[in-house]
Order: sequence, then structure tokens, then C-alpha cells
Amino acid sequence: TVERESNAEEQAVLDADRQAYENGGRETLEWELIRRKRNQLLAETDHYALSDVTMTTEMSNYRQALRDLPSTTSNPDDVVFPEKP
Repeated sequence: TVERESNAEEQAVLDADRQAYENGGRETLEWELIRRKRNQLLAETDHYALSDVTMTTEMSNYRQALRDLPSTTSNPDDVVFPEKP
């Protein structure tokens, strides 16, 4: 069942990608992929935001830059992800 659930989830992502492309074209799909990458990078550093962990200023700035990412440019081709400290 786990394998089938994983396949169903993967299919749902593919269906969403296809629908986004059909609804808004290449740019909409690119923004969706950028948001997914940003969310993944944030998730990878979530443990730094726990209440029993002291987050460095650099990590705090990195996470904020990731959260600000979609608003820093109007062209998905110009997106530059910040470097993880």
C-alpha cells in the first residue's frame, strides 16, 4: 500500500503540473517548480527554527531570503536561490 500511495501522490503532482501548464503556460509551471524548490529548502532547515535551537543570524537571513524569493523578481528565469550558510 505504501508504494501505491506514493505512486498516487506522484501522479497527483504530475496532474497538477499538467493542469498548471494548460492553465497558465510555461511561466506558471516554472513558478510552481520554484515554489516547490523553495519550500524544500525551507523544510531542510526547519530544525533550526525549533524553540530549543539558537538560530544563527546567517541562517535566519537565509531562511528569510528563501521566503522572500517569489517577490524579488517577476521573471522566473531571473530567480537566484540564496546560498545556504
